[in-house]
Amino acid sequence: MCCEIKRRFLLLYATQKGQAKAIAEEICEQADAHGFEADIHCISESDKYTLETEKDPLVIVISTTGTGDPPDTACKFVKEIKNKTLPLDHFAHLRYGLLGLGDSEYMFFCNGGKIVDKRLQELGAQHFYETGLADDCVGLEIVVEPWIDGLWLALKREFTSRNIKEDMSNNLGAVSNGVSAMTVDPRMSGACSLDSEIQHLKLEDLEVKATDALSQRPANVHSVVSVQNTEPSLDRSVPPLSQSTLNIPALPSEYIDVQFQDSTGQELSVSSLISDGIVFHVPVTKAVQLTREDAVKTALLLELDISKTTFCYQPGDAFCVICPNNAREVQELLHILGLSERKECFVCLKIKQATKKKGAALPEHIPQGSTVEFILTWSLEIRAVPKKAFLRALVEYTSGAREKRRLQELCSKQGASDYNSFIRDPNICLLDLLHAFPTCRPPLNLLIEHLPKLQARSYSASSSNLFQPGKLQFVFNVVEFPSSPSRLVSRKGVCTGWLAELVEPMLQQHRNSLHTKEGKSSTIKVSIFARPINTFHLPSDPSVPFMMAGPGTGVSPFIGFLQHRQKLQEEHMDWKFGETWLFFGCRHQDRDYLFRDELRSFVENGTLTHLKVCFSRDPPAAAEKNPTKYVQDNIRLCAKEVARVLLKERGCFYVCGDAKHMAKDVNDTLVDILSTDAGVDKLEAMKILATLRQEKRYLQDVWT
Repeated sequence: MCCEIKRRFLLLYATQKGQAKAIAEEICEQADAHGFEADIHCISESDKYTLETEKDPLVIVISTTGTGDPPDTACKFVKEIKNKTLPLDHFAHLRYGLLGLGDSEYMFFCNGGKIVDKRLQELGAQHFYETGLADDCVGLEIVVEPWIDGLWLALKREFTSRNIKEDMSNNLGAVSNGVSAMTVDPRMSGACSLDSEIQHLKLEDLEVKATDALSQRPANVHSVVSVQNTEPSLDRSVPPLSQSTLNIPALPSEYIDVQFQDSTGQELSVSSLISDGIVFHVPVTKAVQLTREDAVKTALLLELDISKTTFCYQPGDAFCVICPNNAREVQELLHILGLSERKECFVCLKIKQATKKKGAALPEHIPQGSTVEFILTWSLEIRAVPKKAFLRALVEYTSGAREKRRLQELCSKQGASDYNSFIRDPNICLLDLLHAFPTCRPPLNLLIEHLPKLQARSYSASSSNLFQPGKLQFVFNVVEFPSSPSRLVSRKGVCTGWLAELVEPMLQQHRNSLHTKEGKSSTIKVSIFARPINTFHLPSDPSVPFMMAGPGTGVSPFIGFLQHRQKLQEEHMDWKFGETWLFFGCRHQDRDYLFRDELRSFVENGTLTHLKVCFSRDPPAAAEKNPTKYVQDNIRLCAKEVARVLLKERGCFYVCGDAKHMAKDVNDTLVDILSTDAGVDKLEAMKILATLRQEKRYLQDVWT
């Protein structure tokens, strides 16, 4: 009996931090069970596929980075398809489906996917499956899982349509050549309507049955939850979920074999973690707490000495800090997993010979010669929220019946709400799971397969190398994660908590003396590298006016802007300089007004033309005619000046800070101002703002 021939489709992914790649690999894993073969590649590997001659269906999974840009791995691809010389039918032969990943807390949601989707259609490509846009703000899986489920039906219909068209073509050819009067296949009569149906295939029309034993299978495990427990929690469920038959994901195929070898005592450098770019190990020469002890958030300023390196930057540039996982959490994880005695052993990784995982490859973010402790400290994001595939894999290493059932529930379709409530929303990590499920004891290879790479953290420079040669300053809030029912202990941010702990002796010294003694604590070093793409820069023409909106630590890059401008004005008194505006805000004037003295000095020496400040938690002063709480309130009060600077004087507007609320509110305020001034509706005003963004005159450096 002949083996069934798998129907091939091309699967491309474009990823920044690994999310799109992981989803593409999940599609690849499921494809085989549905009778398809996924030819999977990173979109940057252009030598392994050719869209110009591609005949099979195309599936693309693409993320978004920055404030709406395609990921770095897609930059070359996007540049190529944006070539204006390409004919409008360049991709007329292509049929594709696209899944975009994004975060709705950012203004340009899923813009990386939207850019590619729009351009492919402009060049003649057509959908065989409707585009999906997954939102990390509410949970990618809410869109990703049904989109993948629907993909198989869409592919089957696409291939059926192709077969019908081929049969029709062959039949017509045979008749026209007089070879034979073949009977037309009855399927042909529905070819046109089927093609139309595929073209407008909607996710809500898809009815995917849970018949595939590999993609979904019933977990016939009966609940052992006591009826006395009426409230669900991370480790406990209640009816109806506790009594439901579950559809759980397919068990991911393990593919890494771990072997332990005796240590030689030779330690790896963190430089081995970065494959492209130069890593600089630089001393911390200053650490200052900018906020009062009773402030809601703790803001720290750190100064690095880069004078003996080739590291260079412009005001507004961002750079990356290589940080480790919390040392106490690493030791706790080693203890729970029974690896404490092996923590200094070298780890040798190999691909399992019997693995069923297609395209299995060793992770590039784990350097050769790594010890167990090094991997858990520097390579893996042990704070990552476990995905459902990881939960499914953990089931196999859990001995307790109740715990096993609960993990099955949390990764099942029926348990989607519980997964969001008890894992995704409270940012639960592996360590929290191991505390909640004490009979779960996964091996090291499972962590390596399922935990993402520990990413370096990005920070904006808050200084100017022209103003302070050889110095690089940056500011950050120490992130706090309070304890919760699912997380028994409070935690600080991975990088901000590490930096705060690292410089605590310097902070204490500063508190005691009120003056930092530079050089005394130069043994404290951090590892940094330049971020490859930076566009958040001052106008190249100093006569161009610009406005800045940066509440809280969002003011950080603007301090560098103003330092640079002050130095230029001192050195070039004959130059013409445009006016400068800063809209700053914080909670309390006397607790978290960052850089108060510096900003007043910039105003006094003429570097900063206009300073507009507001305090959201302080009561308004009695004499204030128009009290303001937020930066957008002050921007609105200066509407005429904003319109003049942007429209008449072709100035620039910079926004830095929180993407979730502030950046959106500032954007909406600017739309209102442009709409009123230009006498157009809001849609036209939005187009004007989009044009400013394209011209690099409306720039954002925002984060969640």
